[in-house]
Amino acid sequence: MEITVNQETYLVEEICSLQQVLTHVLQLPSTGIAVAINQEIIAKETWDAQFLRSGDHLTIIKATQGG
Repeated sequence: MEITVNQETYLVEEICSLQQVLTHVLQLPSTGIAVAINQEIIAKETWDAQFLRSGDHLTIIKATQGG
């Protein structure tokens, strides 16, 4: 299925959790990021149970340091 992550298109397995996409497809750490699916913030505790659908739009925001 096709999903969009920060305006980039990815093809992923038909049955895929948010955690699987973050870990295996995008290779992101599970700390220091916030994720929204279709403009709805998803609690980190539910990433394993949140399954994606074709056409979903993910927004990933990474925490940064600076001044």
